[in-house]
Amino acid sequence: QVQLVESGGGLVQPGGSLRLSCSVSESMFRIEATAWYRQTPENERELVAGITGGGTTNYAAFVKGRFTISRDDAKNTVYLQMNSLKLEDTAVYYCNAKLISRRFGTWGDYWGQGTQVTVSS
Repeated sequence: QVQLVESGGGLVQPGGSLRLSCSVSESMFRIEATAWYRQTPENERELVAGITGGGTTNYAAFVKGRFTISRDDAKNTVYLQMNSLKLEDTAVYYCNAKLISRRFGTWGDYWGQGTQVTVSS
């Protein structure tokens, strides 16, 4: 069964950087549109950034200018570069992607398992 595999989370000091990755477990699927969300125990899951199949990006106001979403279609991977991290960026980050079967042309909506990002001094 195809999965989205996330990596790159961890502990970082305020002002530091992390890069999250989201890869498709099977090459027979390709990534169409995708997005990163985050969630804390106190808040609902919220959109952080998104990127369409054509490469158009959008960002939540609270990360604009600090985070960058990108994709490498050759590696079937999407990235979230996070710079100038703040304490309030602490959350579990989830990758969400629309995957299309290269063989059948069908598509489905998938979520990664989540990766913890902790910003702390």
